Amino acid sequence: MIEIVFLVEDDPDGGYTARALGEFIFTQADDLEDLKEMIRDAVNCHFTEEQKPKVIRLHIVRDEVIAS
Repeated sequence: MIEIVFLVEDDPDGGYTARALGEFIFTQADDLEDLKEMIRDAVNCHFTEEQKPKVIRLHIVRDEVIAS
């Protein structure tokens, strides 16, 4: 596998969640730096060394509300 993509979203209870697209991997953390570490750990646990993707891509989705 060359790369894996994670959908990163704000958690309604605070912090962030990350879900892998096409794999059963989910993790969460209080801030983005911790989330990156949690994602690396989850990928390392999910794949063998030979199967592990070379690139982890984060697709960060944010909802922002602005006044009109």
